[in-house]
Amino acid sequence: MELELPDGTKLELADGATGADAAAAIGAGLARAALAVKVDGEVRDLSRPLSGDGPAKLEVITERSGDDALALIRHDTAHVLAAAVMELYPGVKISIGPAIENGFYYDFEFPEGVTVTEGDFDAIEAKMREHIAADEPFVREDVAAGDALERFLSEDQDYKVELIEDLVRNQGVHSVSLYTNGPFTDLCRGPHAPSTKRIKSFKLQSVAGAYWRGDAANKMLTRVYGTAFFSKRDLDEYLERLERARALDHRRLGPQLGLFTFSEVSPGSAFWFPAGTRVFNSLVALSREMGAERGYTEVKTPQLYDSSLWKTSGHWDKYRENMFLTESEDRPLGLKPMNCPGHAHLFSLRRHSYRDLPVRYSEPGLLHRNEPSGTLHGLLRVRHFAQDDAHIFCAEDQIQEQVAACLEFAFATYAVFGLDVRLELSTRPEQRIGREELWDKSEAALTAALEAQHLEYTLHEGDGAFYGPKIDMHMTDSLGRSWQLGTVQLDYNFPERFDLTYTGADNAEHRPVMIHRAIMGSYERFIGILLEHLAGELPVWLAPVQAIVLPISDRHGDYARAVEARLREAGVEAEADERTESVGRKIRDAELRKVPYMLVVGDRELQTGEVSLREHGKGDAGSVAVGEFIDRVRSEIRARSAR
Repeated sequence: MELELPDGTKLELADGATGADAAAAIGAGLARAALAVKVDGEVRDLSRPLSGDGPAKLEVITERSGDDALALIRHDTAHVLAAAVMELYPGVKISIGPAIENGFYYDFEFPEGVTVTEGDFDAIEAKMREHIAADEPFVREDVAAGDALERFLSEDQDYKVELIEDLVRNQGVHSVSLYTNGPFTDLCRGPHAPSTKRIKSFKLQSVAGAYWRGDAANKMLTRVYGTAFFSKRDLDEYLERLERARALDHRRLGPQLGLFTFSEVSPGSAFWFPAGTRVFNSLVALSREMGAERGYTEVKTPQLYDSSLWKTSGHWDKYRENMFLTESEDRPLGLKPMNCPGHAHLFSLRRHSYRDLPVRYSEPGLLHRNEPSGTLHGLLRVRHFAQDDAHIFCAEDQIQEQVAACLEFAFATYAVFGLDVRLELSTRPEQRIGREELWDKSEAALTAALEAQHLEYTLHEGDGAFYGPKIDMHMTDSLGRSWQLGTVQLDYNFPERFDLTYTGADNAEHRPVMIHRAIMGSYERFIGILLEHLAGELPVWLAPVQAIVLPISDRHGDYARAVEARLREAGVEAEADERTESVGRKIRDAELRKVPYMLVVGDRELQTGEVSLREHGKGDAGSVAVGEFIDRVRSEIRARSAR
C-alpha cells in the first residue's frame, strides 16, 4: 500500500501493515513516541491494519500532536478510572466514559447505599496510579454482538447490554469492539494509546449527577469528571487557570458586587439589584446612543404571537421545542425567543418606497427561550434575556454598504471596552430553509462585503443560522477563553416568507433583503463575559458606584454627605459610608466592592474643602479639590474610558 506523509513524502508498506509498522518504517524514535495514527483524518490504534483503497494520507500522532493526542490519553484515563472504580466498589455498573473538551468523565451506577464524593478521590487516584504504573496494554478485540451481549449479561452490566442491543436494532451491527486494559474490559470504539503508561499526569476534579442518556425519565447516575496531560507542569497550569476562573466566575462576582442573583422561583432568569440594573441600563443606553448616531430607529413589538407568525418564519417547525407555548381562546401562542419575526411583520404593516431604504429597526426587546435546565449557566445561558437586536431592510445593491456599517458599529462598540475581535464567516447548515440559489446569493454577498473591506476572517462551513449565513465576532478573554459576541446575518428567506416588498423607482414591487444584527448580543451574557474578563473591575462609566466617600469619624459625617451630594448633582454615582467602622475597614470593603474611587475625609479635608483620593487597586493618589475630582470623573464618563 502507498501512504502519503504530512510533508508529501510517499511511504510504501506491505498490505496488512499496521500503524506501528508505519511509524517504525519512518524511524525508530518515532516508533517509540507514537501513540496512534491518523489515516485520512481517522485516528486509529497503532495495532490496527492500515487498510484502504488507493493512496491514504498518514499522520503519526505523538505527544506533540495537540488535541488529538490529549483526546487519546484522556479516553485512556477514563478507562483506567473505570477499572479502579470496579475494583474499589464491587457491584458497580458502568455506562460510558468519553474524552471531552479539557478532560474526560465516566458515568457509574453505584450499589445501593454507596455514595462517592470528592472525598473519595485520593483512594480512587491511588488505585488508578497502580494501573498506570503496571503499563497495561490496551488490547482491542472485535467480537460478535451476540457474544458481547452474553458477556455483559453475565456480568450484570445493564447499560452495556442496552448499548449493544441498540446498535444491533438501530444500526444493524453484527460485531462490536471491546478494549481491555488490565482486569477491565469495556465496550468501546476506540482508539486508544498503546498502554496505560502513556498517561503521565491526571486529576479527578468533580462529581455530578447525570441522567442515563441525558433523559430525565431514566436513572440518575454518578458522573466523575477528570483531566489528564502529558506533563505535571501542563496539569498544574491548567488547574491554576481553573482556580482563577472559579475566583472570577460571574456567578460569584455578581452577588458579591451586589449586581444580581438567581432564584428557583424563576429558573434561568436573573434578579437584578439596583446596582446591577444601573450597569444593565448603561449598556442599553450605549446601544441606543450609538445606534441613533447611525440611523437606527427604536421600535417596540409584542411578547406573545399567534402560532401563524412562527409558522411563517419557520420557527414553529425548527425551534418550537425551545419556545414557551401557551394558548388563549383555543389559539396556540408562543413567547418570542427572538425579535426578527416581529420586526419582519412590523415592516409588512406599512408601505415602503425605495427612498425609505434602508429601514433600520432596533429593539432591546425581552426574549424567552425554553433552555433545558441542565444547560443553564448564570448569565451566560438563561431563559429570560434582552438583546441589542436590530434588523435592516435594504435593497440588494445596499448589502455591502450596510454589512460594512454593521461591522463598523461592532468594532466601535468593542473599542469602548478595549476588546479585540476576530471574524468568522459561517455558511449554510444542514437543517435550513429556503432555496439553494438564495443561499448562494447571500453567502456570496457576505464574502464580497468582507473582502471589499479587506477584513481577515476564517470560514466555518455549516454553522450558519437556519435562514441565512452570518459573520460572527469572537473575542478572547483574560483567561484565554474564546467567546462569540456579535453577529451579522444576511437573510433572503424571511422577506420571501413574509412577502415583504417596497416600491422601486420603476414604480414596481421589489423584494428587500433583511440583515439581522446584534453587537453585544444578550446584555445578560455580555455582562457575564465582561465581569469575568475584567475580574469584576468595571470601567468608571459603567461602575454602579463610581465613588464612595469615607468619613474617618462621626464628626466628619456632615462633610461626607455634602461631598456625596455634590457628586450626585454632577451626575456621578456616589454614596457615603457612614458605618461606625475604622476607615481602614471601610477602604478594605470598598476595594472588595471594586469601587473605582474612594474619597477619604477627615479634619484636614474638612478645613481645606478637599478629599484624600484613593484609586481602586492603586492606593493613595493624594489630595484633590472636590470640583477637580468631579471634572475628572465626568470626563471619564463622557469618554467612556475603557480603564
